[in-house]
Amino acid sequence: MKPKAPYSPAELKARALRHLVRREHSRAELARKLAPHAESPEALEALLDQLLSRKHLSDERYAEERARTLSRKYGAAKIRRDLKAKGVPDELVDRVSSEGELERARAILSRKYRGPATAREERARRARFLQGRGFSYDTIRRALGASSEDTV
Repeated sequence: MKPKAPYSPAELKARALRHLVRREHSRAELARKLAPHAESPEALEALLDQLLSRKHLSDERYAEERARTLSRKYGAAKIRRDLKAKGVPDELVDRVSSEGELERARAILSRKYRGPATAREERARRARFLQGRGFSYDTIRRALGASSEDTV
């Protein structure tokens, strides 16, 4: 089988824009997807810089959208890990991932469990559930303490 010829700059840009129309991408994620089709790494970097300057591509927008999507189910640790895997810069990851963690933990608990945890075993079960979702110990302790104090 004959290898495909690399895309021209216009074709590569069209491919990049098709990816960006579907959803936001981080720079690293888009570079990984386009690399097999680019003529050279320099052409790919030039295209990414052009998309960035025209605001078609934004790591910040991507990080905020991804964190918002993941925050429905997961805590800051899991969101941080996901964003770092996608190539988002560390300072952006730290800023976006920890916003409103206690409120998210409380919302997840209220969706999963209807009543307050009365027994010690039930509190431990809920703590393990939240821990598996990537919430910190301090957040779990406060979320479980607040949820049981609200109904007493």
